[in-house]
Amino acid sequence: MWNKIEIFMKHRSMRLFELLLSRKQLSPNDTDLSTIKRILVIRQHDQLGDFLLSTPVLRALRQHFPFAHIALLTRSYTTDVARHNQFINDLLFLHDSGHQYSWQWFKELWSKLRAGYDLTIVLNTVSHSLSSDILAALSRPRYILGSEHRIFPGCKRNFLYNLAAPYDPAPKHQSQRNLDIVRYLGIDTADPSENMTITPLEAAWATQWLNEHTNSPTEIIFGLHPGAGKLENRWPVERFAAVLNHFYETYGIRWLVTWGPKEKNLGKDLKKQLSFQPIELTNVNLRQFAAVISRLPFFLCNDTGVLHVAAAAGTPLLSLFGPTDISQWKPLGDKFHAIQGKDGTVASVKVDNVIERITKIMDIKSK
Repeated sequence: MWNKIEIFMKHRSMRLFELLLSRKQLSPNDTDLSTIKRILVIRQHDQLGDFLLSTPVLRALRQHFPFAHIALLTRSYTTDVARHNQFINDLLFLHDSGHQYSWQWFKELWSKLRAGYDLTIVLNTVSHSLSSDILAALSRPRYILGSEHRIFPGCKRNFLYNLAAPYDPAPKHQSQRNLDIVRYLGIDTADPSENMTITPLEAAWATQWLNEHTNSPTEIIFGLHPGAGKLENRWPVERFAAVLNHFYETYGIRWLVTWGPKEKNLGKDLKKQLSFQPIELTNVNLRQFAAVISRLPFFLCNDTGVLHVAAAAGTPLLSLFGPTDISQWKPLGDKFHAIQGKDGTVASVKVDNVIERITKIMDIKSK
């Protein structure tokens, strides 16, 4: 529903709206950060990985404003990874389709949105959502901050912002692009890694789950997710099987494997080619998945949303990339590694390259 409204609005009367609703442009020198007590961050219309790549902004804000009330507005399909985030106080969300809306939901959203904010930040990096800008204006802040980039057709600037962060045209990692927006006000963090907060109860559940599914407390378990929503991002399943068999047969390392609801056939194909019985992590929700993965010493996967969930949970990993630019999309941090196919296809990644890289990352010694 929101997408249809946006498309209609973007093609009708945007120039008129700019003339009527344009905010006076300010500079960082015109702002007094010491008076900012309530902050709203808006990040919607995103895939899971895109959203998680924006979470370093939440860390930067909390470090700069340790006592501020920080709220996050996102879409319902990213609320699972946003919920319980240690850097925010409140979570607002929009549903994905019209039939999910209710009068009670609308009243609650409106009440929270109109509670009053000193600063509203729109993280318009991967895309620019008109509904995000409108929601920012409805939050009634003194300052609306966003990127000067991705101007709507027919407009001279992003007119609903009174603070427009400069856009650096040079290639840059997506987490750094998000941070560039708040850096305009001198807000930054030394840790640009993605974040998903696992609660103590979730961690305890994951520990219990692993205890029930492993042979002994000392058994070494690595994780694998062989799927990806985009077929061109999937490494051939027989190569994953070859890697898993090598580490099991050579070092006695057992593997936990997981796949999505639409990837059951992929899981079956993988298991047929394994020389051992893997641990299967299926039929769990996203937070339970993240909690279990966070207890593992290593995770292997393709370039997909699960990659960013594992990174946000803090698990050391190796990801296999095809056409996507590693320098912009691989999770930031020394624990997170990637191999990219030389010709831009994930299929060109060799089994020996993956085995060698995992052995080096984990400093694995022969039995």
